[in-house]
Amino acid sequence: MPAPRPTAPAAAITPLRDFVIAFGRLLDSHPDEPRILREGGALLARLVAQDDWLPEAYAQPHPTYYQQYLLHADSTERFSVVSFVWGPGQQTPVHDHTVWGLIGMLRGAEYNQPFARDASGRLAPNGAASRLEPGAVEAVSPTIGDLHRVTNAHADRVSISIHVYGANIGGVHRHTYPEDGPPKPFVSGYSNATLPNLWDRSKDPLQPGVPA
Repeated sequence: MPAPRPTAPAAAITPLRDFVIAFGRLLDSHPDEPRILREGGALLARLVAQDDWLPEAYAQPHPTYYQQYLLHADSTERFSVVSFVWGPGQQTPVHDHTVWGLIGMLRGAEYNQPFARDASGRLAPNGAASRLEPGAVEAVSPTIGDLHRVTNAHADRVSISIHVYGANIGGVHRHTYPEDGPPKPFVSGYSNATLPNLWDRSKDPLQPGVPA
């Protein structure tokens, strides 16, 4: 596995703060879902275009199952930002979201396999799996396709993706879809009990003309 990345300085989290502010402003304009996915996807693509801002505490894998770290939840739960950390070969079950979501690849790679019901009503893969490389962004929602399974594309290294959802996703009632049997309800929760501090600007570089 690659060596751990050095701990980023406190000011490095600025891109995440800027993203949260910009995404909140987008939602303030009451956009429809296609605009959220289009313009929000562009904001997320800008965030995952650089890989130097995610604090190490929210990039740690688990040896048995993937981790879902909350990075930010809007105060009215309009959206949440999560880092998904995949150990080698880890994957999700087939699951839904019930809200729109954006997935941006930060580190490593993952496969996204969509599912849909066939003519007999059975759940089956819906087309080929797509492979997300760093910088790529995909969308899910009940209107464009909400069922998928995600797998770390690497068997020997950690992969990390950044997800944005149209709710506090850790508190949403959702479902997994076993191959045999009915859907199983679940609420995912989060892997962390504390959040990164986006709002301490004391570590930001001083701007010209600002007294020390």
